Amino acid sequence: RINMPLPSEFDNIHTPIARDFINKERKFFIENFFKKNDSILDIGNQGKEIPEFHEFNIQTLDITPDTSPDVIADITLYNDHIPENSYDVIMCTEVLEHVVDPFAAVREIRRIAKVGGHIFFTTPLNFRIHGPIPDCWRFTEFGLKVLFRDFEIIRFEKLETPGRNLFPLHYACIAKKKDS
Repeated sequence: RINMPLPSEFDNIHTPIARDFINKERKFFIENFFKKNDSILDIGNQGKEIPEFHEFNIQTLDITPDTSPDVIADITLYNDHIPENSYDVIMCTEVLEHVVDPFAAVREIRRIAKVGGHIFFTTPLNFRIHGPIPDCWRFTEFGLKVLFRDFEIIRFEKLETPGRNLFPLHYACIAKKKDS
């Protein structure tokens, strides 16, 4: 077990700003890309209630049964119990920094997304190490675009760090699965 240090003053100031950014971008995605009959997957939501989800049929996926997900799977592996082209919409909020192999995770997301399906992801850059452990990665804008190179990037937003140019707090992206 790793003991997490207490949040710094920087964390206390910027964490609420980052949460607002994530929530605003998720709301934009839901309002613009969810359709009533879509098959929707939320990866790693850890059992969190998201009010905007109530009118949609959403499955949750997590690596552990602890949060009672609909699908138990390691997104970095080939999951033969999830058919190819299963989901119209996939959300992967605050997950990529925690996976051991982000390239494998994006490959599996691409495999289970339908052609033309939309993927929404958020990830921090200038943010403290946090749980759940492991917290392995921080991606730059350029690294994320390499990671999602087999997708069409529809929207790429960044939350700048006040007073620190070129080192954003957070990223949010909407991508579309292209035909092979």
